[in-house]
Amino acid sequence: MKELMRELRAFPFIPVNQREEKPRKVGLTEIRGPYYSAMGRRYLEDVLETMAPYVDSLKFAGGSFVLMPRKALAELIETAHRYDVLVSTGGFIERVLTYGAATVDRYIEECKAVGFDILEISAGFVTYPTDDWLRLIEKVSKAGLKAKPEIGIQFGAGGATSATELQAEGTRDPAYAIAQGKRFLEAGAYLLMIESEGITENVTTWRTDVAARIIDTLGLEKIMFEAADPDVFSWYVKNYGPEVNLFVDHSQIVQLETLRSGLWGMKSDWGRIVTYKG
Repeated sequence: MKELMRELRAFPFIPVNQREEKPRKVGLTEIRGPYYSAMGRRYLEDVLETMAPYVDSLKFAGGSFVLMPRKALAELIETAHRYDVLVSTGGFIERVLTYGAATVDRYIEECKAVGFDILEISAGFVTYPTDDWLRLIEKVSKAGLKAKPEIGIQFGAGGATSATELQAEGTRDPAYAIAQGKRFLEAGAYLLMIESEGITENVTTWRTDVAARIIDTLGLEKIMFEAADPDVFSWYVKNYGPEVNLFVDHSQIVQLETLRSGLWGMKSDWGRIVTYKG
């Protein structure tokens, strides 16, 4: 499929930035699946038959998969796999944690059984010790899934919480999130998701200093930034290059990839995103 897509790209005489082929380690794009809109097998097929070479993973949000018939969920995951796209649970485990250890164990087993590849571990609304995160990473990895912890500086992040409510919660010291991230990677985490709230989302001024500290300490290859806003993903690509790992809504995959490829852009980055693979 990868060879076919490359051969048949329309207008092959128009040059685009060279990108690693899947499975790649940098320039990863994760797209949001069902949440703001429903998504079934046929909808996903429409997205991936045109954009699959540029999509590395599909992420569910808000535990949306819990509402689906199991057969429909399995078909959705199988469709993604057919196009070499990994499938992530999103951070729903923080809700499952409130039901107790036995339910967490069963949740991990069922995620593996239904076909998920990545299990995201988050704590936007709950607080638990770092050692508990490490135990979860180990358990998820032993189950044969890729553990993807989410780190950030904003408590109460997620679920479209208002900016006023988040401001009242305050933010954490970025050094704590970075220290956590180091321990998670040492424990075998596949990748770290960087929560956008408190950095580029629901803030009066972007905390670009926090993004820079995270990149400087942990490196681009092991982190993925939430960037489900064109101004945000444009800023990341403009400042850190087309190989920065980003999470966007599925409706934004074309816009993001035209930017990564150097085909299009906004006023400040149009024609300025280039790669060199000499």
